Amino acid sequence: MACFVPFSNRNLDGSFFVFRQTVVLVDEFVESLKQFCLCTETLGCVQSSIFKSIHGNLIIWYGGWTKKSTENKELLTTTLLSMLSSLSSMAVLVEHSFFDAYAGESKDGSNAAKFSTGDIVSMSVIASSASDLNDVTYANLALFKSRFLRMEGATAGVCFKCQSEPRVASFYVWKSLLLCYSWILTSDYRKTMLPYLDRFSLSIKYDIFWVVYVSSENVQNYQIPTQHHVLENGIETKN
Repeated sequence: MACFVPFSNRNLDGSFFVFRQTVVLVDEFVESLKQFCLCTETLGCVQSSIFKSIHGNLIIWYGGWTKKSTENKELLTTTLLSMLSSLSSMAVLVEHSFFDAYAGESKDGSNAAKFSTGDIVSMSVIASSASDLNDVTYANLALFKSRFLRMEGATAGVCFKCQSEPRVASFYVWKSLLLCYSWILTSDYRKTMLPYLDRFSLSIKYDIFWVVYVSSENVQNYQIPTQHHVLENGIETKN
C-alpha cells in the first residue's frame, strides 16, 4: 500500500524528523526507525515513511497525524524526542517540525501525493526571515505552479509551510531517478527560480531520496542495539 500526503492540512498534520547518520551500517538505523514507526501508531500517527538520501547522509522520517491542538503537538513532540533518544548512537537529529500542506497537484488527478517503497522523492526547503515568510510562501507556490506540469516524470507535488519556523518546502514524487536527474539537468535555474526568489535573502536546501519504507509494510521484531553492541559490531562514527 502507498503512503499518502494530502494537498491540504484539513485532515492531517505532517511532521518531518531529519537525521544525519553517524554509523556505517545504516540499515540498522533504518530498522530501528521502522520500530519507531510502529510505536507512533499508538500516539495517533496514521501513516509514516522513511526516506534515505541518495547522495548525502540524511534520513528523513515522515509522520501523518490526526489533527491536534498546538498544546498536544508540543506534548507529542516531547514524547517523540524521548523515544528517539535511544537512537542517538546511530544518528544525530538535525531538525524536526510540523508542516502544513497548503497546495499540491498530481498528474493522475488525485488529491494527494502517493508513494511506495522504492520510489524516488525530492525535497527542497527554503528558510527565510519571519517578515518575509508570507511573500516567500506565495513565491514558493508560484514557482510550484509554473513548473509542475512541465516536470516530465514528476507524478505529484506538495507545498508545505512550517508551523514553528519561517520555512517552506516543496516535495515531489518521481517515476524514476533518471527522470528526476533529467529535470534537474535541463531546467534553467536562473530563468525558472531566480525571478521568484532573488529579492529575498534565503537559505535553500535540496536533496533526492529513496523511499525505503512505508508504514503499511510488515516489520519483524527488532531490538534497538545498545551502544556497547554497536561498538562490538565495528560501527564507526564520522566527524
